[in-house]
Amino acid sequence: MKLISSRDNPLYKRLLRVADGKRDPAVERGLEGYRVLLEGVHLCQSWLEQMGEPELALFDIQRLEAHEELQALAQALHPDSRISLDPRLSSGLSQVGHGQGVYFLVSAPAPELPSVIDHNCLWLDRIQDPGNVGTLLRTAAAAGLRHAYLSRGCAAAWSAKVLRSAQGAHFALSIHEHVDLPAARGKLRVPLVATSLSDATSLYDAELPRNCAWVFGNEGQGVDAELLARADLKVFIPQVENVESLNVGVAAGVCLFEQRRRAGGLGSDPAWGLTPVPEGSDPTI
Repeated sequence: MKLISSRDNPLYKRLLRVADGKRDPAVERGLEGYRVLLEGVHLCQSWLEQMGEPELALFDIQRLEAHEELQALAQALHPDSRISLDPRLSSGLSQVGHGQGVYFLVSAPAPELPSVIDHNCLWLDRIQDPGNVGTLLRTAAAAGLRHAYLSRGCAAAWSAKVLRSAQGAHFALSIHEHVDLPAARGKLRVPLVATSLSDATSLYDAELPRNCAWVFGNEGQGVDAELLARADLKVFIPQVENVESLNVGVAAGVCLFEQRRRAGGLGSDPAWGLTPVPEGSDPTI
């Protein structure tokens, strides 16, 4: 396995740029995918299981020699993709205080926007906090959604902070970034449901569709006024007085799982990507 021990190594400099989130201008325009650095055993294992071989796999040489889990991961990879790093260089790539000593260099998936949106899905309108974006993706995946559409102005879905917060949800979702949501409204063949604090129906009284596009808006401004005006249903979550409104990630969890609850565990509806509940078994989630 090739060892990189110098900070002046051209590949290491390239990796530092990727770790810092520096991208090609074309990526900012949403024209192509981009390379990202996955960090940690769980994310790297998930990528290998769901997406296949990474472009490169990088291991802290000392940790690799000491930990069987890293050794097993390295053995599962093609030899040509494996590179070891001096511990100081490995630490330099880490986005956390105490990294696990493994990184995958991969190209972030960039699925084509469908011509028709007829599935249960998550729409994020200018959600700026990476932790919120990751939480929303994780919540959507846990609730059985398989598609997410992120507007311009959202935190980058494949950034390190979003990846850490989502905890592998990326591999259960088809994630579309830089989406013009008002334009995408014309592609919808399911209702658009928005959260709103005015002119809205209680979530628990509303007739929730089995499949819809749930749109959650900016942390401070809420859902874009144009999208809100074009929503088929607006809902609010009842709460006690004199308390600030819920964090957008919490609000999404309440809404998505209320919809899931009403669907009775979602049964065999293929839009949710779940298998039927056998007769006589416990249908709880």
